[in-house]
Amino acid sequence: MLETLKERVFQANLELVKQGLVIYTWGNVSGIDPASRLVVIKPSGVDYETMKASDMVVVDLAGNVIEGSLRPSSDTPTHLEMYRNYPEIGGVVHTHAVWATSWAQSGRAIPVYGTTHCDYFYGDIPCTRELFETEIKDNYELNTGKVIVETINALGYNAMAIPAINVSHHGPFTWGKDPMDAVHNAKVMDTLAEMAYLTEKINGNAEKVTQHLLDKHYLRKHGAKAYYGQK
Repeated sequence: MLETLKERVFQANLELVKQGLVIYTWGNVSGIDPASRLVVIKPSGVDYETMKASDMVVVDLAGNVIEGSLRPSSDTPTHLEMYRNYPEIGGVVHTHAVWATSWAQSGRAIPVYGTTHCDYFYGDIPCTRELFETEIKDNYELNTGKVIVETINALGYNAMAIPAINVSHHGPFTWGKDPMDAVHNAKVMDTLAEMAYLTEKINGNAEKVTQHLLDKHYLRKHGAKAYYGQK
């Protein structure tokens, strides 16, 4: 079942290792089949060096295991909450990458200081509020997804225009049109987090880009009249 998607999700998980975004068994990638709306996700706690495409677990949007002998990632409820709320999302990633997670631990959004950021994200990469004690005690992973959705909706932005977020004191989640695109966004987010940190170390009074510059760089790649790259 969904053998092609399993392979894509498997390869996307391996890409996390290749890009230095995870160590040991940290992190996970999922992907959704647009026809069946079934989700393929990494199994929980399985080492990347021994993991196989056949180990990927198929679940429905309610979290029921449809196929697979291993338990799905413990973060599965978070992924599913994203898919339920944003049907345009095709892949979701969670890591504890050093630079992005450092901003999560600080409880701060990653400011849009330069055009590199503008090329990928249409504004600051937000950080959620802290989860309440009751949200942590019961249905923690589901509530992690809910606080992500709450933050996106409260800020009123298109989830695909800023396909990344930090969960306060936890770490980054990213998404994209497919699993590998979500990994791509995770790598870019972590690099931007490093650049933002260095920017503030160099100039503690650094200012964010103007709206004009943000519009120019983001829309030339992603707008209706985009002209970056090849047709």
